Amino acid sequence: MLKIQEIRELIKLVDQSSIDEFVYENEGSKIKMKKTGTATVATLQPVVQAPQVPAALQVPPVAVNEQAAPVSVQEPAQEQANKESVSVENLHKITSPMVGTFYASPSPDADLYVKPGSKVSKDTVVCIVEAMKLFNEIEAEVDGEIVEVLVKNGQLVEYGQPLFLVRP
Repeated sequence: MLKIQEIRELIKLVDQSSIDEFVYENEGSKIKMKKTGTATVATLQPVVQAPQVPAALQVPPVAVNEQAAPVSVQEPAQEQANKESVSVENLHKITSPMVGTFYASPSPDADLYVKPGSKVSKDTVVCIVEAMKLFNEIEAEVDGEIVEVLVKNGQLVEYGQPLFLVRP
């Protein structure tokens, strides 16, 4: 059986390569990785369905008032986009190191590990990602303050998917 770190390395290698599908079988275990669009999905027998793109990450169409002058409509939108990109660029993203299920607390009746406004250090546990019945504690990686939690409790997450935004 492969270790989690070995599976992570395989995912990185497949993601960086030009191959679209990779299958590894050893001692009754089977790992199948398949690229779907821009994401690499790794599954272990039995095959698990890839999660849908969360509604929070989908971009809704923008309606433009045709009667307003184009300059007055575009300038505030561009300024807002510039402010958001500058503020997001200064934040650290804590990403999921694997495909799995996100849990914000150690048990359903326990307090959350962190919430917006929580101060964290490099070794602070911020969540758990469950993969293949293994509960992996995810650490903050940086000292700072949690600005936003990007996923919901119990949500399926992808490898490399941002989970938290942290202001260092």
